[in-house]
Amino acid sequence: MEIILKETIETLGQEGDVVNVKPGYARNFLIPKKKAVLVTKASLAQLEKEKQAIAARLAEQQKKAEGLAAQLEGKVVVLNKRVGDEDRLFGSVTNNDIATALQEAGITVDRRAIVLSEPIKTIGEFKIVVKTGYQTFATVLVQVVPENTDDVQ
Repeated sequence: MEIILKETIETLGQEGDVVNVKPGYARNFLIPKKKAVLVTKASLAQLEKEKQAIAARLAEQQKKAEGLAAQLEGKVVVLNKRVGDEDRLFGSVTNNDIATALQEAGITVDRRAIVLSEPIKTIGEFKIVVKTGYQTFATVLVQVVPENTDDVQ
Protein backbone atom coordinates (compact mmCIF):
# COMPACT_ATOMS: atom_id res chain seq x y z
CA MET A 1 0.00 0.00 0.00
CA GLU A 2 1.47 3.37 -1.00
CA ILE A 3 1.36 6.19 1.51
CA ILE A 4 2.82 9.68 1.93
CA LEU A 5 4.65 10.25 5.21
CA LYS A 6 3.52 13.32 7.14
CA GLU A 7 6.46 13.08 9.54
CA THR A 8 9.87 11.46 9.54
CA ILE A 9 9.84 7.84 10.66
CA GLU A 10 13.34 6.45 11.11
CA THR A 11 12.55 3.00 9.72
CA LEU A 12 10.53 4.25 6.71
CA GLY A 13 11.77 7.61 5.49
CA GLN A 14 11.62 11.40 5.65
CA GLU A 15 8.57 13.62 5.80
CA GLY A 16 7.01 13.90 2.32
CA ASP A 17 8.39 10.58 1.03
CA VAL A 18 6.09 8.22 -0.85
CA VAL A 19 6.70 4.73 0.55
CA ASN A 20 5.22 1.29 0.16
CA VAL A 21 4.17 -0.46 3.40
CA LYS A 22 2.04 -3.41 4.37
CA PRO A 23 -1.68 -2.56 4.36
CA GLY A 24 -2.21 -3.45 8.04
CA TYR A 25 0.63 -1.20 9.19
CA ALA A 26 -0.80 1.70 7.20
CA ARG A 27 -4.45 1.11 8.13
CA ASN A 28 -3.95 0.30 11.81
CA PHE A 29 -1.05 2.52 12.83
CA LEU A 30 0.22 5.16 10.41
CA ILE A 31 -3.05 6.60 9.13
CA PRO A 32 -4.98 6.66 12.45
CA LYS A 33 -2.02 8.33 14.20
CA LYS A 34 -1.89 10.91 11.36
CA LYS A 35 1.69 9.94 10.53
CA ALA A 36 0.77 9.23 6.89
CA VAL A 37 -1.97 9.60 4.26
CA LEU A 38 -2.95 7.38 1.36
CA VAL A 39 -1.56 8.26 -2.05
CA THR A 40 -4.32 9.88 -4.13
CA LYS A 41 -4.31 12.56 -6.81
CA ALA A 42 -5.40 15.11 -4.22
CA SER A 43 -2.77 14.09 -1.66
CA LEU A 44 -0.02 14.15 -4.34
CA ALA A 45 -1.12 17.63 -5.40
CA GLN A 46 -1.06 18.77 -1.76
CA LEU A 47 2.42 17.27 -1.37
CA GLU A 48 3.69 19.24 -4.37
CA LYS A 49 2.36 22.46 -2.83
CA GLU A 50 4.06 21.74 0.50
CA LYS A 51 7.43 20.50 -0.84
CA GLN A 52 9.28 23.76 -0.14
CA ALA A 53 7.91 24.06 3.39
CA ILE A 54 8.81 20.42 4.09
CA ALA A 55 12.33 20.94 2.73
CA ALA A 56 12.79 24.03 4.93
CA ARG A 57 11.55 22.13 8.03
CA LEU A 58 13.84 19.19 7.31
CA ALA A 59 16.83 21.49 6.81
CA GLU A 60 16.15 23.24 10.12
CA GLN A 61 15.77 19.93 11.96
CA GLN A 62 19.01 18.68 10.41
CA LYS A 63 20.77 21.86 11.50
CA LYS A 64 19.50 21.34 15.08
CA ALA A 65 20.68 17.71 15.02
CA GLU A 66 24.14 18.75 13.85
CA GLY A 67 24.28 21.45 16.53
CA LEU A 68 23.39 18.94 19.24
CA ALA A 69 25.99 16.52 17.86
CA ALA A 70 28.62 19.27 18.03
CA GLN A 71 27.70 19.96 21.67
CA LEU A 72 27.88 16.26 22.58
CA GLU A 73 31.01 15.31 20.64
CA GLY A 74 33.88 14.70 23.04
CA LYS A 75 31.73 15.31 26.14
CA VAL A 76 32.83 13.38 29.24
CA VAL A 77 30.19 12.20 31.71
CA VAL A 78 31.27 10.91 35.13
CA LEU A 79 28.88 8.60 36.98
CA ASN A 80 29.45 7.58 40.62
CA LYS A 81 28.10 4.09 41.30
CA ARG A 82 28.27 1.66 44.20
CA VAL A 83 30.55 -1.28 43.47
CA GLY A 84 30.97 -4.72 44.96
CA ASP A 85 33.55 -7.43 44.52
CA GLU A 86 35.82 -7.30 41.47
CA ASP A 87 34.63 -3.78 40.63
CA ARG A 88 31.19 -4.99 39.54
CA LEU A 89 28.35 -2.52 39.91
CA PHE A 90 25.24 -3.07 41.98
CA GLY A 91 22.81 -2.96 39.08
CA SER A 92 23.96 -1.32 35.86
CA VAL A 93 24.33 2.04 34.13
CA THR A 94 21.24 2.69 32.01
CA ASN A 95 20.30 5.12 29.25
CA ASN A 96 18.36 7.08 31.84
CA ASP A 97 21.44 7.51 34.06
CA ILE A 98 23.44 8.90 31.14
CA ALA A 99 20.56 11.17 30.02
CA THR A 100 20.22 12.53 33.57
CA ALA A 101 23.97 13.22 33.79
CA LEU A 102 23.87 15.03 30.43
CA GLN A 103 20.83 17.02 31.66
CA GLU A 104 22.82 18.12 34.70
CA ALA A 105 25.60 19.21 32.33
CA GLY A 106 23.08 21.38 30.49
CA ILE A 107 22.44 19.19 27.42
CA THR A 108 18.96 17.75 26.95
CA VAL A 109 18.96 14.34 25.24
CA ASP A 110 16.11 11.86 24.99
CA ARG A 111 17.08 8.64 26.77
CA ARG A 112 15.92 6.60 23.74
CA ALA A 113 18.54 8.35 21.62
CA ILE A 114 21.36 6.87 23.70
CA VAL A 115 22.61 3.62 22.16
CA LEU A 116 23.95 1.06 24.61
CA SER A 117 25.06 -2.14 22.88
CA GLU A 118 25.09 -3.91 26.23
CA PRO A 119 24.47 -2.81 29.82
CA ILE A 120 27.42 -1.26 31.64
CA LYS A 121 28.09 -3.38 34.73
CA THR A 122 31.71 -2.55 35.57
CA ILE A 123 33.71 0.56 36.35
CA GLY A 124 35.80 2.10 33.60
CA GLU A 125 35.50 4.29 30.50
CA PHE A 126 32.96 3.57 27.78
CA LYS A 127 32.30 5.29 24.47
CA ILE A 128 28.55 5.70 24.01
CA VAL A 129 26.82 6.65 20.76
CA VAL A 130 23.98 9.19 20.88
CA LYS A 131 21.61 9.54 17.92
CA THR A 132 20.90 13.23 17.38
CA GLY A 133 18.70 12.69 14.31
CA TYR A 134 19.01 12.57 10.53
CA GLN A 135 21.76 9.96 10.45
CA THR A 136 23.82 12.20 12.75
CA PHE A 137 25.59 10.60 15.69
CA ALA A 138 27.82 11.86 18.48
CA THR A 139 30.18 9.97 20.76
CA VAL A 140 30.12 10.62 24.49
CA LEU A 141 32.72 9.24 26.90
CA VAL A 142 31.10 7.80 30.03
CA GLN A 143 33.38 7.25 33.02
CA VAL A 144 31.93 4.98 35.68
CA VAL A 145 33.80 5.47 38.94
CA PRO A 146 33.28 3.83 42.34
CA GLU A 147 31.26 5.77 44.87
CA ASN A 148 33.17 6.81 47.97
CA THR A 149 31.77 4.48 50.68
CA ASP A 150 34.37 5.20 53.40
CA ASP A 151 32.06 7.78 55.02
CA VAL A 152 29.19 5.28 55.37
CA GLN A 153 30.90 2.86 57.76
